[in-house]
Amino acid sequence: MVGIPRRYWRNFDIILLLSTLILIALGMVAIYSASANRLMNNGLSPFYYVKRQAIFTLLGLVGLALVISIDYRAWLRWSRQIYFINIILLIAVLVIGKTTSGSQRWFKLGAFNLQPSEIAKIALILILAHYMEKRENIQGWKLLNPFFIIGLPVLLIMLQPDMGTAMVFIGIVFSMTFVAGADGKHLTLIAMAGGATLGLIIFGSLQGWLKIVKPYQINRLLVFLDPYRDPTGSGWHVIQSMIAVGSGGLFGKGFLNGSQSQLNFLPANHTDFIFSVVAEEFGFVGSVITLLLFLVIIWRGIRIASNAKDRYGMLLAVGCVALFSCHLVINVGMTLGIMPVTGLPLPFLTYGGSTLLTNLIAIGILLNVGLRRKKIMF
Repeated sequence: MVGIPRRYWRNFDIILLLSTLILIALGMVAIYSASANRLMNNGLSPFYYVKRQAIFTLLGLVGLALVISIDYRAWLRWSRQIYFINIILLIAVLVIGKTTSGSQRWFKLGAFNLQPSEIAKIALILILAHYMEKRENIQGWKLLNPFFIIGLPVLLIMLQPDMGTAMVFIGIVFSMTFVAGADGKHLTLIAMAGGATLGLIIFGSLQGWLKIVKPYQINRLLVFLDPYRDPTGSGWHVIQSMIAVGSGGLFGKGFLNGSQSQLNFLPANHTDFIFSVVAEEFGFVGSVITLLLFLVIIWRGIRIASNAKDRYGMLLAVGCVALFSCHLVINVGMTLGIMPVTGLPLPFLTYGGSTLLTNLIAIGILLNVGLRRKKIMF
C-alpha cells in the first residue's frame, strides 16, 4: 500500500483482519435469514439488506485502508478539529436529523443514513488519547478532565435519546484512564459519584421531577428486572430473545429455520437482536464460535496495545478494544436478558452502515498501531 514502508508489513496482523471479515460474513448470513421472508412479503428482494451491507463493507474497507496508510502520529494535529466537528454534527442532528422509532439520531443522505453518534466514538478515542498521552494530565484530580471532555457529547447523545451509546462512551473513558495510569481510588470515587447521579436522575424521572430519562427508557429498566411484568409490551423483546436463544440447543434449528425469527416474533432481528438469530439457528456451537471471534479481536487489540511503540498508540488501541468490548457485553447481555435493552448494535453482525464503517475504521486504527509498533532502524 502506498505510503507504508515494506519493512512494516511483517507486523501486519492478518489474524485480526481475518477474524473481522469472518464476522462480517457471518453477519450477512444472519441478516439474510432474519429479513428475507419479511422483505419478500413486502415485494422487495430478499437480498436487499445484504446488498446494502456489502456496499457498507466495501466502503468500510476503503476507509480501513486509508486509515492504515497514514501514520497514526499524524492524527495528533487533527484530533481537536475532529472532536469539535463531531460536536457540531451531534447538535445538528438534534435540529434537522431524521427521527425513527422516537430517536433523532440520523442524517438522511439519499438512500443512506449517517449516524453522528457512531463517528463520535472514533472522535472520542482520538481526543482522549491525545489528552492522556502526557501522563501528568491525569495526575491527581486532573483525572476529571477526560470526563469533562466526554460530558457534552454524552449529553447530546442522551438527548437523541441513545442511552446505549452514552454507556459505551463511559466505558471507553474509564478503560483508557485506567490503562493510562490514573489513580484507582480516584476512579472509584468518580464511578460512585456517577452511579449516584444516575440513580437520582432515574428516581427523579420516576417521580416526575425530571424529564431527562424518557418514560419508555424507564420501562426498559423496569422490564430488565422482570420482563414478565409487561410480557406483551416492553418485555416482549427480551422474552422473545431469550426464547430464541434457549430454543437453539446445541447445534441450532438450522439456517432459515429459526421460528422466533422467521415468524417475526423477534423484533429488530436483523439489527439489535442479530445475536439471537445466530443462537437460534446455529445453536450453542455457533454462538460460541461467534464469541470466540470477538475474543480474538479483543486479544489481538490488547496485544497491539501492549506492543505499541509509544503511549499515544497504546491509548488508541485501548480505546478501540474498549469500544468492541462494551458493545459485545451490552448487546449480548441484552439478548440474554441480563442487560437492559438499549438498541446498541453488535459490531460487524448488526445491519447498519454507520456502525459498520465505524467498526472497520477502529480495526484500521488497531492495524495501523500494530504495523508501526517498531521504530525503523537504519
